[in-house]
Amino acid sequence: MTLQGKTVLLTGASRGIGRTLALELARQGAHLGLVARSESELQSLKTEAESLGGTVEIFPGSVTDETLATRAVETLTERFGRVDFVINNAGYGLFGPTESFTSEQWSDLYDTNVKGTFLFSKAALGPMKAAGQGHIINIASDVAKRVFDGGALYASSKFAQDAFSAALRKEVRRHGIKVSVVYSGLVDSAFHTDPQGHEKHADWLTTEDMARTILYIMEQPRHVVIDELMIHPLSQEY
Repeated sequence: MTLQGKTVLLTGASRGIGRTLALELARQGAHLGLVARSESELQSLKTEAESLGGTVEIFPGSVTDETLATRAVETLTERFGRVDFVINNAGYGLFGPTESFTSEQWSDLYDTNVKGTFLFSKAALGPMKAAGQGHIINIASDVAKRVFDGGALYASSKFAQDAFSAALRKEVRRHGIKVSVVYSGLVDSAFHTDPQGHEKHADWLTTEDMARTILYIMEQPRHVVIDELMIHPLSQEY
């Protein structure tokens, strides 16, 4: 399936996987709604994406803002007729002993990793049901399937995001709506303490690897849904 002319709402768009994916979608001629906290980074991305052939609307703000989610879907629907894809890519991690975290840190991380996925999915469901089609793709982590020492906060948020996705998939497939989840291992992106491109990340997945993986899921014909896709660098033991 070609992605030219498709409307894609992408969160966490300004850096890492989101930025690489946005530029590749622009090359394919997609209509893009890009969400991130930094307005200046979104403006820069919009300029570059439009130079590659994309049509772009930007939505600066937090994915925890329900008004932002609603406005983004309404704006894209009014301008382009529908929202074909929602890609919930925004997220971050905190790691360490459980007693080191505050209740505020717990709430903020869950709001971003879980509530954000819920809000942007919810906002798109009405238009997608009306169109009889749509595709929600949630970028999770392999820790949605396993746990590790120091990962109680982050892993539990990804387990919750995964459970939401699995239940939503059963709920909406009768309406022609797909729900896919990508579980990635180590990716050389802005997610980590070391900067993107650090020598420690030399044999990790690249943001281009992740973008190609997500595009593969998006490009499947209408009757095909890739429910789950697990991806790791060969160097990482899972």
